[in-house]
Amino acid sequence: MAKGAAKRTSSGWGRRIARWLAKAAIAFVLLSLAFVALYRFVPPPFTLTMAGDILSGRSVTKDWRSLDTIDPDMARAVIAGEDSAFCSHHGFDYTAIAAAAIRNASGGKIRGGSTISQQTAKNVFLWQGGGYARKAAEAWFTVLIEAIWGKRRIMEVYLNVAETGIGTYGVEAGARRYFGHGASRLTEREAARIAAVLPLPKKRAGIAPQGFTRRYGNTIARRIGVVRRERLDACIR
Repeated sequence: MAKGAAKRTSSGWGRRIARWLAKAAIAFVLLSLAFVALYRFVPPPFTLTMAGDILSGRSVTKDWRSLDTIDPDMARAVIAGEDSAFCSHHGFDYTAIAAAAIRNASGGKIRGGSTISQQTAKNVFLWQGGGYARKAAEAWFTVLIEAIWGKRRIMEVYLNVAETGIGTYGVEAGARRYFGHGASRLTEREAARIAAVLPLPKKRAGIAPQGFTRRYGNTIARRIGVVRRERLDACIR
């Protein structure tokens, strides 16, 4: 009888845990859908990365701008530097992911195969860093924003929440920090320099860049013309 009672108790706990996990999963899905739907129309007020800066004692500078008021070369610059297939994929660039995996396996230095959509999902809803749980959540939110927001909104949010310097978020704040004017009248070179900062915003500067940052910015500046001519930004125009 004692063994039978123990089995029933164990089975009861198992069912309770399963029900709790099911409720947690449903709550996560509903909450994530609600926030993605809300941010389709409302600017995200803050991100976990911003919260980390504040907790570290840093001030945070950000200034939301609609995509229509940001110089078109800024979007072209991030497409050129971060995700040339932005308008043709559905959130994931499997070719870039495979190339990154191959380089990683061979010991080469990589920046990863994340698309602008994935980076936006991470920046808005999640935290920086790796881990399978974060990557899985990133994939989920990427699917949602591709389906609910569309490309223009994804680009608009990305250009407003991406870290462009220490405590500096969005291309408007980045343009004013580095060049003394807003993002509505960026030159190709200025847009390229901001885009070159994005992979490592706490270690790179958009003004008087040196070494790799300078070379990378020059490369992006040349690619902006390619994006324009080949209409790689057609989905946001």
